[in-house]
Amino acid sequence: MTTVIMRTTARVVVPIILVVSISLFIQGHNLPGGGFIGGVLTTTAFALIYIAYGLDFPRVLGHEIEPTESVFEDPIVVGYRRTFLLGLVIALGGGLVPLLFDLSFLSQTYVILHHVPLYHELELASALVFDLGVFLVVVGGLLTILSVVGAE
Repeated sequence: MTTVIMRTTARVVVPIILVVSISLFIQGHNLPGGGFIGGVLTTTAFALIYIAYGLDFPRVLGHEIEPTESVFEDPIVVGYRRTFLLGLVIALGGGLVPLLFDLSFLSQTYVILHHVPLYHELELASALVFDLGVFLVVVGGLLTILSVVGAE
């Protein structure tokens, strides 16, 4: 059982961690950051929630899930593994798409959008797709490890 102080701290700190994570993810193709560090920070936010509320916290958010015999069959762990696989497919796809245009593997390009409200100009880079894949691989992999090890 955790303390009220820990739970209150988690409620305040987790949104801040997630905002920083998203910021680092989005700026990753131009500045330090990207999918890896964004994924690590997102997993840190989940770890803090797990520490404050326990590993069964995701069950509280949704409907009641029947307990399973193996932790690998747990629907939450299966969801984390699917997130990992989806990220792997997106990252690999982001690398293979340039081959369709006679470019080298993982070639990058960008588009600058003009007259965007609040930003005026916004640069969208194809590296963002690869970073999204890396982000999902890191989040899915680390949350799977965290859940499996935590259940032992």
